Amino acid sequence: MGKIQFCKYQGAGNDFIVIDNREESFVYNNELIRQLCDRHFGIGSDGLMLLENDSAGSDFYMRYFNADGSESTMCGNGGRCIATFARLLGIAPRKLEFNSVDGLHTAEILNNEGSASMVKLKMIDVEQVHEDDDFYYLNTGSPHHVVFVDELDEFDVVSEGRRVRNSDMYAPDGTNVNFVQLLDDVIYVRTFERGVEDETLSCGTGATASAIATALFTESDETVFNVRTIGGMLKVSFERYDDGSFRNIYLEGPATFIFEGKLNSL
Repeated sequence: MGKIQFCKYQGAGNDFIVIDNREESFVYNNELIRQLCDRHFGIGSDGLMLLENDSAGSDFYMRYFNADGSESTMCGNGGRCIATFARLLGIAPRKLEFNSVDGLHTAEILNNEGSASMVKLKMIDVEQVHEDDDFYYLNTGSPHHVVFVDELDEFDVVSEGRRVRNSDMYAPDGTNVNFVQLLDDVIYVRTFERGVEDETLSCGTGATASAIATALFTESDETVFNVRTIGGMLKVSFERYDDGSFRNIYLEGPATFIFEGKLNSL
């Protein structure tokens, strides 16, 4: 494939390889992507994103792959990072729009400080939330199972997350699994991500799902939630409607450039 320029970004500890593929010069397959994301034998990341031309006319198209090489659904932290990348390339203004597998998103780069940006990303509307006795299930661009627990720092996120992710209830595709602890002024969220098959330092669509589930769980009228993850702080805001839907959902948080390099033929 020759030499391909790439950048690495992280959003609240969720890290990504990002490639400008508007000329379709990056010839990929699932095994190559898995190798690049491998933390021992590759660059190392939770996922890989391609910035591509959008036939529908937005600023670009975001194509996202999990660390296991599979093409995936929407990634909220990744969406903020690729918006920052597009701004760096000079192909998009500070307020931009892009398409992804779940539809059109708008993003606004609120500020830049060195290699770090603060980005506000509009997520898809959530038309319904499934409420069970001990969990919530909803799709915020990716599917999420949300459970409320105590003493989250002591909780076995990986074992329980893997069990739920692979349960018959979510077969064959599985789901992401979020564990939430209510604190005084924030909600604390830890997420097991399918495709990574492990806990990640944060998950944007998971933070969004957890904030919406918290509003339902606490029977609160609150529409703005500060979300603490292992990798950093995020903010989720939304509007609630009488039909049970949630609209004008925004995920706000950091997007930080880490380094850039070139891929040789593999």
